[in-house]
Amino acid sequence: MGFVKEFKEFAVKGNVMDLAVGVIIGGAFGKIVTSVVNDVIMPIVSAIIGTPDFSNMYLVLKGDAPDGAPLAAARGIDGNVVFAYGSFITEVINFTLLALCVFLLVKGINTLKKKEAAAVEEAPAGPPAPTQEDLLAEIRDLLKKQ
Repeated sequence: MGFVKEFKEFAVKGNVMDLAVGVIIGGAFGKIVTSVVNDVIMPIVSAIIGTPDFSNMYLVLKGDAPDGAPLAAARGIDGNVVFAYGSFITEVINFTLLALCVFLLVKGINTLKKKEAAAVEEAPAGPPAPTQEDLLAEIRDLLKKQ
């Protein structure tokens, strides 16, 4: 029973739940970045370069594939060894954009934290806290009045 109880305590800790939420949001964020890359960035890049689809950019290292054949068809031919550099280019762009988004997010959060810390430091300080001697003197004076 000790193992089950220990596991239950571990699973409901705040850190584990925060991690689970982070993983779920990270997965959704990754899909958003993938969509931005595939639907916004890649069409612009392909318009500049002239290749409409990076995923079908490959080099046949061994064997033979018809010109203009999609990557899946080139890979499907027995004996072909295909170097698919287009998929790699797409993943590098995905990673770069994801890293940029995370950097901007962290930078924004750090800026907000600095502003918050500066606001706390600039807040008008109240009267200084009385020292122990001041409190004892006040008690003595009250006792003398009685």
